[in-house]
Amino acid sequence: MEYNIEKQHAKGKLHAIERINALCDKDSFKEIYSGVRHNCSSFGMDKKDLPYDGVITGFGKINGRKVAIYAQDFTVQGGTLGLMHGKKIAEVIDMAIAARCPVIGLNDSGGARIQEGVDALCGYGDIFNANVKASGSIPQISVIVGPCAGGAVYSPGLTDFIFTVDKISQMFITGPKVVKQVMFMDITEEDLGGASIHSQKSGVAHWKCDDEASCYENVRKLLDYIPHYYGDTEPFEPKSATKRGIFGTKVVPSFSFDEKKIEAINSILPEESKKGYDMRAVINSVVDDNSFFEVMKEFAVNALTGFAKVEGKTVGIIGNNPMGFGGVLNCDASDKIARHVRYCDCFNIPLLNFVDVPGFIPGPQEEQKGIIRHGAKVLYAYSEASVPKVTIITRKAYGGAYIAMCSKHLGADFVYAWPKAEIAVMGAEGAIGVLYAKEMKDPSKAQEIAQKSEEYKTEIMTPKIAARRGYISEVIEPSETRARIVASLDVLENKTSLNIVPKKHGNIPL
Repeated sequence: MEYNIEKQHAKGKLHAIERINALCDKDSFKEIYSGVRHNCSSFGMDKKDLPYDGVITGFGKINGRKVAIYAQDFTVQGGTLGLMHGKKIAEVIDMAIAARCPVIGLNDSGGARIQEGVDALCGYGDIFNANVKASGSIPQISVIVGPCAGGAVYSPGLTDFIFTVDKISQMFITGPKVVKQVMFMDITEEDLGGASIHSQKSGVAHWKCDDEASCYENVRKLLDYIPHYYGDTEPFEPKSATKRGIFGTKVVPSFSFDEKKIEAINSILPEESKKGYDMRAVINSVVDDNSFFEVMKEFAVNALTGFAKVEGKTVGIIGNNPMGFGGVLNCDASDKIARHVRYCDCFNIPLLNFVDVPGFIPGPQEEQKGIIRHGAKVLYAYSEASVPKVTIITRKAYGGAYIAMCSKHLGADFVYAWPKAEIAVMGAEGAIGVLYAKEMKDPSKAQEIAQKSEEYKTEIMTPKIAARRGYISEVIEPSETRARIVASLDVLENKTSLNIVPKKHGNIPL
C-alpha cells in the first residue's frame, strides 16, 4: 500500500505507518481492515476514496509480546473521524480485550468528520464505550502526535497513560478560533493545549517527550514494567540469567543492586528537619539499579509516582517530595497519587510508599479548588486497594496527611519508620502555639515554652509512640530499608483480600 509519507515529513512528523514500525518489533505488525472505506455521500464525499478510512489498525509485537495498535493518518482527510474510522478503532480495542494484550492509540486527527454529521459522533461513542470496557482489563496507552481536539480528547482521557511530544502534540476541547469567538482571547494552539501545558499544568499527560523517537522508546519501556492484561504475572517474575561457575551452571536473577547504596542512604536526610531533600534519592537507594521509571514527573512536583523493580519484580512507587513545596498534599498531588494507586490496584502491582508529608496544604485557594474532595480520593484509593502495600515513613507524617499516605489505618500491610520520623497531629511549633497560646504572649515564660516544645518533640512526635500502639510495624535504620521491603513483598506475594463487602461498587469522590 502507498502512503503519503513526504507530506508528514514536511511538517516535521512521522507518518502513521512509520510510527507503528518505530513502536513494534521489526516486521511484526500486521494490518487488518485495510479495505474499509467510508459510506458518506454528502458534500462531495462520494467522489473521495479514503484509504483505510484514515486509520491504520492491526496487531504487532513489542519486546516480543503482542500489542494492538491504531494510528490515525493525518494525510488522509486530515485524519478526521467518521463512522467507519471510529468502528475500526472500537473493533481493535474489543479484539485487544479478547486477545488479552495492551492497545496503543496514535492520535493525529483534525477531529470529527463534519460531512458525516451524527455518524461521526456515533464513531466517537463506540470508541468511548470500548475504552470503558477495556479499563482495568488491559492497559490502554494514548500517544498524541498531532492535533487531538473536541470529542477526540475524551478517548485518551479514558485511557491509562498519555504520551505527548514537545511542539507536536495538541489537546483541547475547543481550539483557538472558537476561544477567540467566545472569549475574545487570542491564544496559540501550543499555549492552549500543547505538551507542556498538559504535562505541567493540567496533569492530562503522563509523559512529555522531546521527539517522536524518544516517545516510542518510552512506550516500549513502560510495557516492560506493567502487566499486559489483568492476571498477567510476567512483570512479577524476574528475568533470569544462566551463569557458569566451578560447581556447574546455575540460574540467577538478572537484576542488579549496588550494595554501596545500603550505607549511602543513611546520609540522605538533612540534619535540619525543615530542610528539603529529593525523595528520588531515597527511592533510588532501595530499588534495583536504574529501575525507577517516573510517571507525571512535571505535574504536582510535591508528589512522586512511577514504577520500579525490586529484585527484578515490578512495584508501583508513590512518595511525597520535600523538594516540591515541602511535600505537602494539595489538589493536584492528591489526584496524581489517587490515580496511580488505582491503576496499580487494577493490575495487581504492589504499592511501595515513601512518606515525608507535613500535611494537607492550608489556605483559601486550595479550599476553593476542593482539597476536601480531592484529598478524599487518596483516602478512598488506598483504602480500596487490595494489593500488597508497604509504607516507609522517612521523616514527617503529620495529621490527616499521615493517615492518607497509606497508613496502617487505611490498610497498609507493613509500615516502617526511620528513627527520625515525626508522627503527630502537627509539628512542635504549631502544637505548642495551640496548647500554650496564652503563655506565649508572656515573654517571661519563653524558657518554659521552649521546654514544652522540646518535650513535645521527644515524647509525642517520636515513632516509638506509634510503634507501641501497633501503628508501625517496626522502627528501622535507613540502611535496613531495602532488606525490609524485599522481605515484606516476599511475605505478601500471595496476599488475598479478606474485607469483601457485598455491593455493586463504591462511590469514589470524583
